[in-house]
Amino acid sequence: MRTLKEVKVGETVRVSKLIGEGAIKRRIMDMGITKGIEVTVRKVAPLGDPIEISVRDYELSIRKGEAENILCE
Repeated sequence: MRTLKEVKVGETVRVSKLIGEGAIKRRIMDMGITKGIEVTVRKVAPLGDPIEISVRDYELSIRKGEAENILCE
């Protein structure tokens, strides 16, 4: 498995697990990223932070630190 941070632009992956505890995990889930959902990486900023993804028919920008807590298959 790899983290969402390691996914290349244009790839679509399925979320298999959320790492983290408390507020961090809750924040990720509140953004619509839950186990089993498909996520597509759209863009990555020139310095690598933030990452723009498509999830549940909308665009979302997340930080690399948050993307490290999302395991994908």
